[in-house]
Amino acid sequence: VHLVESEGGSVQAGGSLTLSCAASGFTYSNYYMGWFRQAPGKEREGVARIGRDGSTDYADSVKGRFTISRDNTKSILYLLMNSLKPEDTAIYSCAAGAVPFCAGYRTACFNYWGQGAQVTVSS
Repeated sequence: VHLVESEGGSVQAGGSLTLSCAASGFTYSNYYMGWFRQAPGKEREGVARIGRDGSTDYADSVKGRFTISRDNTKSILYLLMNSLKPEDTAIYSCAAGAVPFCAGYRTACFNYWGQGAQVTVSS
């Protein structure tokens, strides 16, 4: 099983960045997917989640600015990040889960994790 994020990047506040996550080694369409981030000195937090049916959920801090999407034909997950703020600076990781009746962003809900990509937003 592999989840490989694209390289992150550095942008100025107000800019945009798209992350992708290529999945392999499991039946991608059977899994819900999520993006998480961890800033220095802070706990990991869930950013966005997309269900097998394409339904989406976002953390309040990114709602209206970030968009999660998935391409089941290519087994790729995306995170489009607009209007970036310095507080969005973090390591972003994708994750895949197939735990029945498991909602939200609890770590236990996700079976596989990517290695993470650094996103830096400067003011």
